[in-house]
Amino acid sequence: MSAIEDSLRHRIRDIPDFPKPGILFKDITPVLADPKLFRATVDAFAQRFAGEHVDVVVGMESRGFLFGAPLAMELSAAFVPARKPGKLPYRTIAQDYALEYGTARLEIHEDAITRGQKVLIVDDLLATGGTAEATVELVRRLGGTVAAACFVVELSFLDGRRRLPGLPIHSLVTF
Repeated sequence: MSAIEDSLRHRIRDIPDFPKPGILFKDITPVLADPKLFRATVDAFAQRFAGEHVDVVVGMESRGFLFGAPLAMELSAAFVPARKPGKLPYRTIAQDYALEYGTARLEIHEDAITRGQKVLIVDDLLATGGTAEATVELVRRLGGTVAAACFVVELSFLDGRRRLPGLPIHSLVTF
C-alpha cells in the first residue's frame, strides 16, 4: 500500500445511509480539511501524468472541481467544469446518465473542448461509472480524446470500470 493510499484510507470517513438508506457514502471532506493530504492527493495525480501532454482537465460537479482545477494548474492545462443543468451561462451540450440512486444530467459549454484536444477526466469517486461515462461522451461529442480518468476513491464492488472500456483509470484508493 502506498503512503497516499494509506493516508486517504485513514482520512476518508464513511457516512451510512447518505444520501438515502442503503448507501454508504465515502466522505472526502476530511481530506480537504488536511492541507498536506489535499496537496499530496493532487500531487499524486500530477506525478502520474507528468510528462504526458494534457490539454484539458474536466472535473465533474462538484467534488471533481476540487481536485480537477488544481490538477489542471499543475499540468498547465485548461480546466473545464462538467455541471448540473442550468449552471453554465453559455450554450451547452448535455448528457443524461444513471446514478446508483437515480438519474441525472451533465452539461459542458459547447466550445469547452476543441477537436483533437487530449483530455483528462477527474472526480472524487468512481462508483457505478455513470457520471464518468457521461463525461467521456460529452468530451467525445466535442471531438476531444479522453486520455484517462482519475479518481480519489474507487468502489470496486460497483464495477464502474465496466462502463469505461479501454480507458486508462487511475484511482488512489480502492474500497
